[in-house]
Amino acid sequence: MSIAHTTIMRWVHQYGPELDARVRRHLKSANDSWRVDETYIKVKGQWMYLYRAVDSEGNTIDFYLSKTRDHKAAKRFFKKALRSFHVSKPRVMTVDKNPAYPIAIEQLKKEKSMPDGMQLRQQKYLNNIVE
Repeated sequence: MSIAHTTIMRWVHQYGPELDARVRRHLKSANDSWRVDETYIKVKGQWMYLYRAVDSEGNTIDFYLSKTRDHKAAKRFFKKALRSFHVSKPRVMTVDKNPAYPIAIEQLKKEKSMPDGMQLRQQKYLNNIVE
């Protein structure tokens, strides 16, 4: 059986979102200690920021691609991560020294999307479980 690569790509575009919606519910539950980081990667020839979060055991919480590295992108990432079925609200969140994270967290706390008692730890290397 011979199939062109464009056929596979059409299948991915058509069935990928449906598979994602069905599989996410069955992911292993993440605990309430989050480690968040971002890195700079090349996607289709363009440099983008990959935001990613894992729990303290290394289970993936979520990821997000963004063209910018600012508080708006961080806020969108946190909102996306909090909507996941397998995620509990964070008790403690460890991030690097990116100044966008505290701004995004405060905005989410004001919107009642993030728990008020959540502890934000900004430490340069403690979040490296992500890597």
